[in-house]
Amino acid sequence: MIGRLRAVLLTVGAAAALICATTTARAGPGSRDDVEAEQVIDQCIRRAASGRSWLEQTLRALRRQEGGWIGAEVRNADGSVDLGPMQVNSWWIPRIARLIDRSKPQVRSWLRDDPCFNVEAARWIFLSALHDAKDFWRAVGIYHSPTHWRQMRYAKGIALIMANDRRGRPVPKAQAD
Repeated sequence: MIGRLRAVLLTVGAAAALICATTTARAGPGSRDDVEAEQVIDQCIRRAASGRSWLEQTLRALRRQEGGWIGAEVRNADGSVDLGPMQVNSWWIPRIARLIDRSKPQVRSWLRDDPCFNVEAARWIFLSALHDAKDFWRAVGIYHSPTHWRQMRYAKGIALIMANDRRGRPVPKAQAD
């Protein structure tokens, strides 16, 4: 799995530089470029899921819960920062940098500004948790936090999003920790 991550993230990093050069680099919520940015993120999710509908649905639910955007850098109470559309925590930067043999500043920049790199990193985090936990809902919770009660609350929120998506219902705004 680590070899695939390295290959995918390096490829995505290079390809996304081209995508980002032709799209808005920092489209925040409510900006006029928000629709275009969402289309780019949607394409990244589709590509990261590799035709697996269950994974695409999961990544979309994680994305909706996290509510990030291209260029997002959201400070947490513990001093860490959530980056990009999937709000990948800065805690992951050193590990990802080691795995793909890139500098921490470069990985941080890609996580924040490169939607496909960000989604691929989120995919890897989730699938690694799934591999280790061998339980889908536990992996969903681990994606969010190492703390058990936060994992449980987050997994319930994702389950609600996924159930409502299947029924075509709107989902209530996500709760922050």
